[in-house]
Amino acid sequence: MKSFGGFVIKEFNHIFRDRRTMLVLFGIPVAQLLIFGYVVTNEFRNFRIAIFDMSQDEVTRELTGKILSSGYFILDESLTSTDGIDEAFKKGHIKEVVIFGQGFGKRLEKEGLATVQVIADASDANTANLLVNYTNGIIQDFAIRYRPAPAHPPAIRIEERMIYNAELKGVYMFVPGTMALILMLVSAMMTSISIAREKEMGTLEVLLISPLKPYHIIAGKVIPYVVLSFINAVVILLLGFFVFGMPVRGSLALLLSESLLFISLALSLGIFISTLAGTQQVAMFISMFALMLPTLLLSGFIFPVENMPLILQWISALMPPKYFITIIKDIMLKGSGLEFVWEETLILAGMTLLFIFLSVRRFKTRFV
Repeated sequence: MKSFGGFVIKEFNHIFRDRRTMLVLFGIPVAQLLIFGYVVTNEFRNFRIAIFDMSQDEVTRELTGKILSSGYFILDESLTSTDGIDEAFKKGHIKEVVIFGQGFGKRLEKEGLATVQVIADASDANTANLLVNYTNGIIQDFAIRYRPAPAHPPAIRIEERMIYNAELKGVYMFVPGTMALILMLVSAMMTSISIAREKEMGTLEVLLISPLKPYHIIAGKVIPYVVLSFINAVVILLLGFFVFGMPVRGSLALLLSESLLFISLALSLGIFISTLAGTQQVAMFISMFALMLPTLLLSGFIFPVENMPLILQWISALMPPKYFITIIKDIMLKGSGLEFVWEETLILAGMTLLFIFLSVRRFKTRFV
């Protein structure tokens, strides 16, 4: 019995000395709990909106203050004409525009009725619904308090308008997100496993003693996956268009170019993972944990980034799918051109070059 107790203690010591085992046992569950606890929430806050106030009277200023002081909205821009609404949405900074008509306060006083127009970006149907519902609630509460007498019902009429997805189809949100998830997982995982398999089987050494340079080996491993992943992207777009009715309002050439850029980024990330992993199993584990969960939770695919704590928003800014999903939605739903998605494009290009540089450097250091 004493020997059995010693054996159990030895196993405990072995586990405690293995950092990777401790990370799996305690680190990953804690990280998952914190991420799910903060991301998967019904709370609603910090969404950026624009306001076009044609009246500029005391009532509209008071109502604007009530909307902004609610904690749900942040004023991103004060518009001066309706011509700037479409451009403001295409910039991607705002989710909603609130428009007060001419003589709002006077009409409310004299006629007992005034109109507010609420325009929401429905490329994310769930978020658009929440935005409009919260805005309606704030405005109606203001109307009741402004005219509290029972003889006067709420005197503000709200006109709702959903743009880019008037029918509020959920597929308009899921096709871009699913495309980013599939391309990221398939491209990065298959590349990382492919190179890890070469190392595990010992065939990588044969390549290293050949006249090929490290970047030649990396390029040779990557090019087939670039072609196959691009075909995968085209198939997803065709299914989205013909099966789910997903529109392509922008440039098809730009859409395919952005898809190719994202595939290149995913493949370069897969190569980098392969330089960290010694076996196929480790490469698959890193790919699944480091790519799938962040893509689902922190990219804005399912849960709005604005709802997350600040530290998770910073982490979200490091997630490549976040920028690709924005690009796909802007091109397909809003008809945006490169002038509206150039920032996201530069970020993806910069990440691609960074991972290629790190991969080639680690490849040289470890194997040459």
